[in-house]
Amino acid sequence: MGQDDGLLRSDTAQAGLRPLLETYATRYRKDLLESVIPFWLKHAPDRQSGGYFTCLERDGTVYDTRKYVWLQGRMVWMFSKLYNELEQRPEWLDMAKLGVGFIRRYARDEKGRCYFSLAREGSPAFYQRKPYAAVFVMMGLLEYAKATGDDEIRSEAVALFWSIRDWIANPELMDRPVFPGSPAVSSLADVMVVASMAMELAAVSADPRYREIMRDCLAAAFRHYDAERRILMETVALDGSSLAATPEGRLFCPGSSLEVAWFLLRLLQRFPDEVRQRQVLEIIEGSLEFGWDRDYGGLYYFMDVECRPTLQLESSMKLWWPHTEALYAVLLAYSITGDEKWLTWLERLDSYAYQHFADPEYGEWFAYCDRQGNLTHSLKGNNYKGAFHVPRFLLLSVQLLERIKSGTAKQR
Repeated sequence: MGQDDGLLRSDTAQAGLRPLLETYATRYRKDLLESVIPFWLKHAPDRQSGGYFTCLERDGTVYDTRKYVWLQGRMVWMFSKLYNELEQRPEWLDMAKLGVGFIRRYARDEKGRCYFSLAREGSPAFYQRKPYAAVFVMMGLLEYAKATGDDEIRSEAVALFWSIRDWIANPELMDRPVFPGSPAVSSLADVMVVASMAMELAAVSADPRYREIMRDCLAAAFRHYDAERRILMETVALDGSSLAATPEGRLFCPGSSLEVAWFLLRLLQRFPDEVRQRQVLEIIEGSLEFGWDRDYGGLYYFMDVECRPTLQLESSMKLWWPHTEALYAVLLAYSITGDEKWLTWLERLDSYAYQHFADPEYGEWFAYCDRQGNLTHSLKGNNYKGAFHVPRFLLLSVQLLERIKSGTAKQR
């Protein structure tokens, strides 16, 4: 990820950046290297037991010593990615190594499945019966193997990928039985994580199966496309029937739709299709327009597309990560089209995010605001927020803006 972000049109691939984009390039690099990454380097490492603390107060004080496995994997991925693609700083690789050792010792049960959380010293604390912890363990191990050339860890990541594929296809393998009253559905999250893993593997392996999986994911994602609203729905029936009688079938997550959309743009760099690319650009625009709070600004967390009640009580809140995904999505859309409307969205999203989430005093970003934009929690990390969405958005944006500046972005 990060090396092929954007097939530039000739009118955007000019030497130099326009002043507006120069401003963002400077802001994002400074935020990444002087605020966000230093915060995690200082406060997250557990030098005594290994791994990372992610439950951090505003100033970095640890308030929960448990280790959340998917965030361990995400942090390994992030610091390995920084080392691989930005600068080979020893402290970044050392940080990744701290998590790899902990994960390999403690993260998996006797069947190879990943726990959701561990006690500080590594004993199992909770098993979620979902594949997502394993997804980010796999991603972290693979990226670390790229940095170190460790073939054993690389093979471990590859084997875990194929296990995850089995677990998603057969949830009973994760002790999640399928009951008659539950229809066969496609989850947008499952499509995205499989696509993301396959993309990472295809970059380091000639195995043709990864390209086949990426093609399958591309088709699967478009099953979620609501052409009328120009958005991606969270859950759809595999047989194409309507799920509108249930809240799950009416659920729209703006952040998820936008994140998947920019993944789709990257997939389409490998499988060019002008019609689908136009549809993905429409998904980005539709998700922004449908998901934006016209009264108070910001993107809603969840929405019912028929304006009925959601089961998620936090639906109207404004969270950090949908805004990071939106920011990168509009930058990528601009790099492809050169259309000024994406810069309008960029300014709007950047203004909201830096006004409500960024913390200039202690570094990193806050995570949770109410609908009106008032901070509800002062924490910087918990069991769901770690060193991932914010630094990933910053890194990918810096890389993309550099390629726009130099005109060197190429299709692969």
